[in-house]
Amino acid sequence: MRRVRPGAAASRDGAPSRAVGEERALTSVAAGDRYEEPADLPRLWHVTLSVSGEEAPLKEVRRGLEQLAHDHPFLLTSRYAGDHAEIRYWEEARDLHDAAAVALRLWGEHRQTAKLPPWEIVGLEVIDRETYHQRIAEGYGPAPATPVGVHPF
Repeated sequence: MRRVRPGAAASRDGAPSRAVGEERALTSVAAGDRYEEPADLPRLWHVTLSVSGEEAPLKEVRRGLEQLAHDHPFLLTSRYAGDHAEIRYWEEARDLHDAAAVALRLWGEHRQTAKLPPWEIVGLEVIDRETYHQRIAEGYGPAPATPVGVHPF
């Protein structure tokens, strides 16, 4: 194993990645300055996706939602009936637009692999973590996603 001085990466052929004597740029924070998180870091968004369509056998709906939850363990809870379902989960995304875009693709992209019914998306709610917890604390809004898992309405 070849050792390299910290901050001095070498290429595969052993040649240094920067010119001899070239310094690596360092950044620092002056004493007393506050660290601020970059504005584009991902945030958590609570997503509720509602789908609906023609009646399907309950066992097939449940099995499809369980497969989706197995394939994507980020799903908190799913509720279902023969002609509609609701999926709730937390999504990590840069902004609401990104979280909504992922949610709007979820059902269609996994319809074949999870053998989900050919239903359409009929509702979408995306709220930030603070709003979700504020609603819960005030006693309104969606109930906390318990019990976790796939359950009939």
